[in-house]
Amino acid sequence: MTRHRRRRVPPVLLAAVLTLSNGVPAAGAPASDAVPAAAGHGPRPGAVHLEHLDRGLVAAATADGVFLSWRLRGDEVTGRHAAGMTGVDFHVYRDGRRIATVTDSTNHLDTAAPAAGARYQVAALVRGREVDRSAVVTPWSQAYHDLPLRRPADGVTPAGEPYTYAANDMSVGDVDGDGRYEFVVKWDPSNSKDVSQVGYTGPVYIDTYRLDGTLLHRIDLGVNIRAGAHYTQFLVYDFDSDGRAELMLKTAPGTKSIRYRADGQVAGERYVTMPAADRRAGHTHADDHRMSAADYYEHLVGMFRGWHAHPEVVAGNWPATLEQAFGLAPTYRYPLSDADARALVDHFVDTYAPSRSARNNLRAFEGFIVDGPEYLTVFDGATGRELQTIPYRPGRHDDGLMWGDYAMARIEPGNRVDRFLSAVAYLDGVRPSAVFARGYYTRSTLVAYDWNGRRLTERWYVDSGWTPMSNPFNDSPHGRDGTDDEFATITTQGQHSVSAADVDGDGRHEIVYGAAVIDDDGSLLYSAFAAMPPVSAAPGTTARLGHGDAMHVTDIDPARPGLEAYLVFEGGPWAPYGHALLDAGTGEVIFGDYTGVDTGRGMIGDIDPDRPGHEVWAVSGIGLRDVSGARIADQIPGTNMSIRWAADGTTQIVDGAIDQTPTITDWRRGRLLTADGTRTNNHTKGNPGLVADVLGDWREELLVRTVDSAAVRIYLSTEVTDRKMYTLMHDPQYRAEVARQQTTYNQPSYPGFHLASDTDFRRVPVPHLRTPGRPR
Repeated sequence: MTRHRRRRVPPVLLAAVLTLSNGVPAAGAPASDAVPAAAGHGPRPGAVHLEHLDRGLVAAATADGVFLSWRLRGDEVTGRHAAGMTGVDFHVYRDGRRIATVTDSTNHLDTAAPAAGARYQVAALVRGREVDRSAVVTPWSQAYHDLPLRRPADGVTPAGEPYTYAANDMSVGDVDGDGRYEFVVKWDPSNSKDVSQVGYTGPVYIDTYRLDGTLLHRIDLGVNIRAGAHYTQFLVYDFDSDGRAELMLKTAPGTKSIRYRADGQVAGERYVTMPAADRRAGHTHADDHRMSAADYYEHLVGMFRGWHAHPEVVAGNWPATLEQAFGLAPTYRYPLSDADARALVDHFVDTYAPSRSARNNLRAFEGFIVDGPEYLTVFDGATGRELQTIPYRPGRHDDGLMWGDYAMARIEPGNRVDRFLSAVAYLDGVRPSAVFARGYYTRSTLVAYDWNGRRLTERWYVDSGWTPMSNPFNDSPHGRDGTDDEFATITTQGQHSVSAADVDGDGRHEIVYGAAVIDDDGSLLYSAFAAMPPVSAAPGTTARLGHGDAMHVTDIDPARPGLEAYLVFEGGPWAPYGHALLDAGTGEVIFGDYTGVDTGRGMIGDIDPDRPGHEVWAVSGIGLRDVSGARIADQIPGTNMSIRWAADGTTQIVDGAIDQTPTITDWRRGRLLTADGTRTNNHTKGNPGLVADVLGDWREELLVRTVDSAAVRIYLSTEVTDRKMYTLMHDPQYRAEVARQQTTYNQPSYPGFHLASDTDFRRVPVPHLRTPGRPR
């Protein structure tokens, strides 16, 4: 294993005593419970800022009675024992009369419930005194709730192609400070495209709703943001810790916010603020930078006419003439005339490009946005009001020429240049930062921002530098170092997702970018390499672990110190592994296998409670493995999304893609839920809108759109559990993971500790948190 890093931070070694996260002994903790604190949860500089949440009480009618579920907040936890957390107990009320006292969980089944009309409340007990009685709830008629949506109007592209809208990825945040989540929904048009696919798309919309379906505002991203999984990564979070969440995402000229009145009518709309430099340059919100096929042809003419002046040509790094680049005899004088440039463009699109790949049809290239301003905007979560807009960093620079988009056999302008990721991270261990990334195949960049309620401040910026090419029209820049002294090796290491986790045990989040990790201060912690096996394409050489489609970071093996990361890789014969379990703090491979093919999907979860830790599995014949790497079975569960749905802490799988009905399946018990009348998102990815602990106890809810996108259906698990656990939203890693779940190829959210059927709760951290905005 070869790693390139600036420095190594050793894992924090903690005394084997039971303490709170701030070092205060847990009151009343028996000596027999003393164990080492969970790795990855070392002392924090201060109390971490997380949302104040209300009780989250929800009731649902079942065949056996009314099931009630509610939150134990992190700041109500006083300690833990082998079977669960300690802290407040609860009184349960029906119609004002106490019907139960619950001490060992945060749920209750009212088997004596009346047929209809019951009203429920829950009150916390602190030292025998009742406090904080919840609001009244009435039972759902079944184990789900429909949140009504307002679908955007259909549209037609400039090419005359009609499109419609469906609800897509989701996130949550308390935008108004009342302790209840609002729901943020991205609307994708039916012509949404992968970044490598040609064609126009409709605009993207981002809506914010209350649970009752009240639409607060809509962000219309406009025509200059293309629709697809790689383009729009939206972060919903309370970045300034004032108790109210903001919305942060990439915008462009034409992006506007639409506010709604309580009666559903438009109250007003306003475009984002265009920087003065862009206004002086003549840009307006009426600009349309979408390219037609004719526009792209003219774009190539301009690019070719300027070839002699390109910095890489001037520096002697690229061929001095386009004839050299295309393997032609010298013919033209430079600078090229308009006629000569057109002759070379004709050769490029009609002869050279098709000779590289039959899929290269550049005469049909349209619908992309390869120039024009790009912004990052912060919106007020409650009103949709723009708070600040700044230029997006880094800008695209060009249409992908420097990013390698013309270099591979498949010529794909606008592809590698427009690969975006986003995440929330507690880089100082106390307050959240926003992280946005651009690129991961060749040039790879990440930038971290802090928001103080008035303006964005850049915390750090990471840039691999360009990957050098000898010929931008015929080269293989993947897996090649960039030009930056520190970050050169992070190229081709990113995944289609990103995680924030405390991998080195210092109480601050690192950015797990894939097979490379950026430390909390923006330095390189490591970039993971390994020797290529004898059967690979380059035996004995050292290569990056490389890029892949799926990544999972948590305490997968509780017997090992610290966190682990399970990744799959798509490098095929040029990658040392098709899948691997890594030590997340060092990048060392714990186990893995060479596959020689693109291993496109992988997942983790506790699906076999008789085995310690989480199981891991992936496609490409890898099968089901335990934490030692031993093969358990050839058959594997689904690989698209998992959910913590069961009472015993095991993991279940959400299946159903394209036009299939979503289901929740348990590896042993079979199907637990069929979500009739709903669909998942993102074609074969089969992602729910969201899987997260948004209501009730510590288990996750399933949020999926109805078939007609008239509503988001929120499914609740009604299995009675005896596990007393605080809401996962009060674990910093899990909360940050929920915020990034919508990013690109949606991945499950994980806490920073081992959560499974074999969880030893004595190793679960007691939250040391502050909840700004909480009523005093």
